[in-house]
Amino acid sequence: MISGRYGKGFTALILVLLLTGCALPVVDHGSPLRRLSPDEARDTRVGQAVMTLEAGSSGKTGVYTLTDPLAAFAARVLLISSAERTLDLQYYIWQEDTTGMLLLGQVLDAAERGVRVRMLLDDNGIGGLDPLLAAMATHPNVHIRLFNPFSVRSAKWLNFFTSFSRVNRRMHNKSLTADNMLTILGGRNIGDEYFGATPGALFVDLDVLALGPAVDSVSEQFDHYWTSQSAYPLSSLVGPVGTPERLDFRARVKAVRNSDEAEVYLEAVRQERFLDQLLDGELEIIWSEGVLVSDDPDKVLGKVTDDRLLLAEVGENMWPPGYSLDLVSPYFVPTEAGVALFRRLEEQGIEVRILTNSAAATDVLAVHSGYARHREELLEAGVELYEMKPVGPRQRRRGSGPGSSLSSSSSLHAKTFAMDGDRVFIGSFNFDPRSHRLNTEMGLILNSPELAQRLANVFGPELTLRAYRVELDEDGDLVWTDSTGEVMTDEPGTDALDRGMLWFFSVMPIEGLL
Repeated sequence: MISGRYGKGFTALILVLLLTGCALPVVDHGSPLRRLSPDEARDTRVGQAVMTLEAGSSGKTGVYTLTDPLAAFAARVLLISSAERTLDLQYYIWQEDTTGMLLLGQVLDAAERGVRVRMLLDDNGIGGLDPLLAAMATHPNVHIRLFNPFSVRSAKWLNFFTSFSRVNRRMHNKSLTADNMLTILGGRNIGDEYFGATPGALFVDLDVLALGPAVDSVSEQFDHYWTSQSAYPLSSLVGPVGTPERLDFRARVKAVRNSDEAEVYLEAVRQERFLDQLLDGELEIIWSEGVLVSDDPDKVLGKVTDDRLLLAEVGENMWPPGYSLDLVSPYFVPTEAGVALFRRLEEQGIEVRILTNSAAATDVLAVHSGYARHREELLEAGVELYEMKPVGPRQRRRGSGPGSSLSSSSSLHAKTFAMDGDRVFIGSFNFDPRSHRLNTEMGLILNSPELAQRLANVFGPELTLRAYRVELDEDGDLVWTDSTGEVMTDEPGTDALDRGMLWFFSVMPIEGLL
């Protein structure tokens, strides 16, 4: 209990925050910095190679899948190193760890060789990066904006007390685009846990390298976000830094590059051949009709109507399924509306198969509870449910509360679904209320039987090696079965604390926030 002069001081602090904490600086959100025109984009080495590849594509979008985590990291390094004119980077999370620092170093290297860099980062996912980003932004070719920023910088959690309705909405988009000719988009953020070398992992995450018409669409949506009311120049929020901070940043990058932890990632870059193959016209590209779908950045301001949400665009371009729906979502919270939808599909004879994280593999037990409360209904409707097993020993995330758990390099993070074996979505969207209503999202819809079949193969016989099949027994109780035939009646890999937390979250009125 806070009392006496300390209580008065704390109260005064809260009052000051309530009065001023939600105030953001008044800035000019417009910018003359725009994506390269098609003619400018083609006037590069990679641009010439892409033009050659596109010649016989009939205006289709080309994609090269990145499922291996080390290859996904190497692809980003090589894409940054290939840029001659511009780099646009848009991310929800950028961590201050080995891969995060390596990629920041690559971005600065690009700026030093004359590439114009625009970085648009969600302010919720860049903990501790303010001084490093400020040091980078002193370079004349580096332009950094923070999306939907926190006005209180040193203790960001205070903003949830003063501006909850705004800061609870985040930019979840993820893309890296070089010279408006090549882009990487999908589910991965920037951080070691997204690029970890995980032996035997199944479909842990998914990105695609894209070329063709979809790239300009990605760049167009980047421009839209870059000039939106919610994108604030870093300099308006973080004070300027001097030469010591710039030198410290370079020293940090050098130290990380020389570290033992970096060697596995740097070796992956040395081994990755996709850029050489692309320049030689030998990259195995899948060509298909494609369309980019994305939320309007005004979604975080509550100004977007339902017919302009990403799911509405998905419906226009993919829906309805004719006979099958395969869905992979790490955070799956169907809500009653989703359960009713899946029930109708099953009643129409459409096979629905869903893969999500198990309680032992998820990193957010609260979200798992939002799925768990609907499991019986989904199974009774005829939906096939699979839950990803953890890979490796289970650990608590450092600094987390009891509602979070982390299995080392194990959590499913891919966000994709396919219909009828010919249409597939790859992007940042989770099938949960947060992705639907609160966060901005983006993704690529492709009319590609080859990619849709790859997703269908995930649900093949080998799935039980990596996931539990969830069913109802003769008494209508939940059971989990693995590849050995073992049948479990409790959430596999959990303890009493986990199950207690799952129950607690399940009775809390938080589903709309998950």
